[in-house]
Amino acid sequence: MQRPDSRGSVTRVIAAAGLVALAVACSGRAKPTAYSIGVIPKGTTHEFWKAIHAGAVKAERELNAGGTPVTIMWKGPLREDDREQQVQVVEGFVSQNISGIVIAPLDEAALVRPVEEAKRAGIPAIVIDSALDSKEIVSFVATDNTKGGELAADRMAELLNGKGKVLLLRYQEGSASTTARETGFLAELKAKAPGIEVISSDQYAGPTRDTAKRASENLLNRYANELQGIFCVNESSTHGMLLALQDIGKAGKVAFIGFDASQTFIDALGNGQMHGLVVQNPLNMGYLGVTKMVEHLQGKKVEPRIDTGVWMITKENLAAPQTAELLHPPVDKYLN
Repeated sequence: MQRPDSRGSVTRVIAAAGLVALAVACSGRAKPTAYSIGVIPKGTTHEFWKAIHAGAVKAERELNAGGTPVTIMWKGPLREDDREQQVQVVEGFVSQNISGIVIAPLDEAALVRPVEEAKRAGIPAIVIDSALDSKEIVSFVATDNTKGGELAADRMAELLNGKGKVLLLRYQEGSASTTARETGFLAELKAKAPGIEVISSDQYAGPTRDTAKRASENLLNRYANELQGIFCVNESSTHGMLLALQDIGKAGKVAFIGFDASQTFIDALGNGQMHGLVVQNPLNMGYLGVTKMVEHLQGKKVEPRIDTGVWMITKENLAAPQTAELLHPPVDKYLN
């Protein structure tokens, strides 16, 4: 029997390897890694979360157009008090073995366990909007919420000339972002306008416009006749209070400062029923949450804290170009 030619086999292997190398060289660089990013809001009904969603989609489109394959998966609880559902969303994404999570935690404590378990499973998290009491995250991308509360206090002091009685309507316990706004407002008033008395600061609006309206009605029934100013710390609490003030004919007669943008609030600023609106940049928040997660997954360094800005909008600056961008983010461009 003829013995195999080992030298011929080696030659064929070398030739095959050369062909593979030539094919790789001709095809350019290797196919880029595809990333799947779960984006988890606190809720899905407020205009604020729609803008966050639009920012995440903007990031997805730009990254794909630039040659980095990214798929975002948007899922969150319907109501902003359903901690258990938000936990289940995190756990569901972990079971799908996605690349990373971008989350706005409903509760700074309740979401620690699922987020840290995700990290142990190899799925990192970036927190947006509201802080999480954990060091096991890549970055925190959010408004300086304490500064937002301080801006509201400064505007209130200006409107009331440093004197009068005001109330603060809180949002709900466990929400780190709104707690920071509340704390900032109260501390700034005390420091800068000691002549202003806070006659109520321990009531919570709850997760929806309807719960906020009921809480507002209770407060107005008690304090309407002695009240000069009101601060509400998020979209739903602001909306509920505006409706309650309108119902009793007090809208425009009390200095009223709200938080977050909607067309209803813009109209109220224009017609004098609101006197200040603290606004964030949720579209940029969603955008940076996704892009920074991809940077992290690519091995790049990401800053542990990214401030997305906060502004005071009044009737006087309502027509400014920068104001228009903040109040009318191009949500439909990305979600429809």
